[in-house]
Amino acid sequence: MLTKTIVAFVAAAAVLGPCEPTDPLISPGTAKGTWGGENAGLIADDTSAHVHIGCTYGSVHQQIVPDADGRFDVPGEQNITAHPVDLGVLHPARFSGRITGGRMTLTVTLTDTTVTLGPVQLAYGEEPRMGPCPICRRAGDGMPK
Repeated sequence: MLTKTIVAFVAAAAVLGPCEPTDPLISPGTAKGTWGGENAGLIADDTSAHVHIGCTYGSVHQQIVPDADGRFDVPGEQNITAHPVDLGVLHPARFSGRITGGRMTLTVTLTDTTVTLGPVQLAYGEEPRMGPCPICRRAGDGMPK
């Protein structure tokens, strides 16, 4: 009897596949996780997201949930005067784009000016590869934080 149970369990596991999701998104239907690209990055969780594009930074104060086609458009704010002197001016902005598998296209559009950042290409699970901007540097790399 025990042998039949073990065989049935193994057969079911083989048919159903692994318990971990195989989709590159940790939480299917959300943008949760770290997304990195050339001079751009996004880190998202269940309640918010933080974005760097070049020497700018911004935040979304809600979960990013793409629609059935992978598109999203959420409000937030972006600081475009963070370098060389951070003036602390947060502009209202729209964070929009599309997620297809493990790839995200992201555009940040300030709603009080004509400034648009992007589109940038990000990959899920990749560390952002930030350029020479001091606000994006880590201690020990010769640049101030």
